[in-house]
Amino acid sequence: MMSSLSVILPVYNEEKNLPIIFQKLKEVLEQLEIDWEVIFVNDGSNDASGKELEKILQDDNKVKVVNLARNYGQTQALAAGIDNAKGEIIVTIDADLQNDPQDIPRLIKKLDEGYDLVSGWRFDRQDDLLLKKIPSFIANRISRAITKIDLHDLGCSLKAYRREVFDSIEFHGEIHRFLPIWAMINGAKISEIKVKHYKRKFGKSKYGLSRVVNVVLDMFVLIFMWKFINKPIYVFGGAGIALLGGSGMVGGFIIIRKLFFNGVWVSPLLFIFVILSTMGIQFILMGILADLIIRLYYGAKAKKRYCIKTVLKKKD
Repeated sequence: MMSSLSVILPVYNEEKNLPIIFQKLKEVLEQLEIDWEVIFVNDGSNDASGKELEKILQDDNKVKVVNLARNYGQTQALAAGIDNAKGEIIVTIDADLQNDPQDIPRLIKKLDEGYDLVSGWRFDRQDDLLLKKIPSFIANRISRAITKIDLHDLGCSLKAYRREVFDSIEFHGEIHRFLPIWAMINGAKISEIKVKHYKRKFGKSKYGLSRVVNVVLDMFVLIFMWKFINKPIYVFGGAGIALLGGSGMVGGFIIIRKLFFNGVWVSPLLFIFVILSTMGIQFILMGILADLIIRLYYGAKAKKRYCIKTVLKKKD
């Protein structure tokens, strides 16, 4: 069992939920034999969430409130909470009462089995079918097909992490949805348990069709990072070579047609040849530039392209 725990809750317009979720959290955390803290990250709320957090802060010295200057989104809210957390274990949970704090001890118990990250699985999810369930199902199936990571619910906010998981993760876009995959890329051992899920009682969901588009776009980034982060020339160069191969076949056909079948030089095929050749060269150049950018990125930040989990030496 770890010695300290930080529970992080991003908050955006959850004024009615805050007193209830904190009371539920406190009841659970006080039963644990561990030093704990609760960090609320007020992500630019424009309702009375700030005042409710001030009341909670005054009543309990184990609470920390991080107020962001404006609404940055859940990813940056989580990043702010993690930066201000002291725990060796970090648990993230939504403030909308749809997750159950009673599941936190189960997450920690699973973490103690030797895992670096334990993700919740909303097995009986109580959400809108069109806006949440279907997009989430598609995203989860795509990610499992690409990464071979056997997780059923990437979007569940209820997760438990060892602190060191975040040492090699940079928060950008909507990365909070794909944290298990990013952790896996860096060698983390992950697991999943079923957790309870409830319908929202107070407030409005912040999830709309626009966020579905964001998830799809971030999925493309995920695919690229998973497969080609250390070798971007392979994807761009491969596409470039394929395009040049296609242009060569078209060019060869134009020459053969002219020499043996009295064809013409100038035809729509000539324009296709020029377009394919130009695109092929551009893709190869993009691959070279991408490779140079990756080298500069790692070099400027003195970063390694690998993560060492342990170093073992024979004892004298």
